[in-house]
Amino acid sequence: MKLADLYEYLQADIQRIEEELERSVTAEHPILRDASVNLLKAGGKRIRPVFVLLAAKFGRYDIEEIKHIAAPLELIHMASLVHDDVIDDSTMRRGRETVKSKYDNKVAMYAGDYIFAKAVEQTANFDDPDIHFTISHAIMDMCIGEIEQIRDQYSWEQNLRMYLRRIKRKTALLIAVSCKLGAMAAGASKKNQRHLYDFGYNVGMAFQITDDILDFEGTEEELGKPAGGDLWQGNVTLPALYAMHHDPEVKQRVQTAFAGTLPDEAGLSELIRDVNESGGISYAKELSRKYLAKAYAALEELPDTQERTSLTNIAHYIGRRSY
Repeated sequence: MKLADLYEYLQADIQRIEEELERSVTAEHPILRDASVNLLKAGGKRIRPVFVLLAAKFGRYDIEEIKHIAAPLELIHMASLVHDDVIDDSTMRRGRETVKSKYDNKVAMYAGDYIFAKAVEQTANFDDPDIHFTISHAIMDMCIGEIEQIRDQYSWEQNLRMYLRRIKRKTALLIAVSCKLGAMAAGASKKNQRHLYDFGYNVGMAFQITDDILDFEGTEEELGKPAGGDLWQGNVTLPALYAMHHDPEVKQRVQTAFAGTLPDEAGLSELIRDVNESGGISYAKELSRKYLAKAYAALEELPDTQERTSLTNIAHYIGRRSY
């Protein structure tokens, strides 16, 4: 079953979000227009807008209002990807050439800034200062998470707390905020807003941990980018972190491999095999399951509706996805 099958009944409203996204990023300047629309057309899971829509169902649902929250949150995510590709010097994203690869770093940075600005512009439809406060703090936390990742590149002395804090800021908070803002915009109760936020946070943590697992287990065809890319870029994710902490020989081989020039394809494959054989993948999967259990517990506090079932099924999908 595909992810989209889990919320097929929302397809018409999701299409409205797609139309709103395209309208938002269609700039007058040809380069900005091409860079932004090309990223939009590359697709994606659109998981953040979907969470907005499902959360809004716990309040007064009006797609004409909710779209002004759902679209900005996806724009924020898109902008962060453009900037990520500059930082990581990535040439491929979702199987397509990245903005920085097609143009250059300068164009990519300004394209990302432009998309961020369009996200802020969209939220002007809401008068509630709490909505603006929540979005601005989510963007700030994402930036801090990115700075922490840059700071920690090729640093082999990291610990679990540093990793969890980083993925919270980079990934989980925006998903949590998507759930909360959908509920806020629809006037859902404070209690349900809190439970939806807790659900989104824990699903977001599991989502990123699963992404980090797939970077070691997936193929380039499945991932839309080379396997092992995180480690090659010096980003120490949970499987590698576990491997290095529990096997000093693996840590030594990683440090030696990155002591001079970056490892070639064969060298990287050996390191990936070391991580896979260390138990790091199993440990990461178990931690992901623990976060998902917390997500399910948060959902149990919500009314038993079709939307709660959809959120449960999405969490289950995230826990077993293979790409």
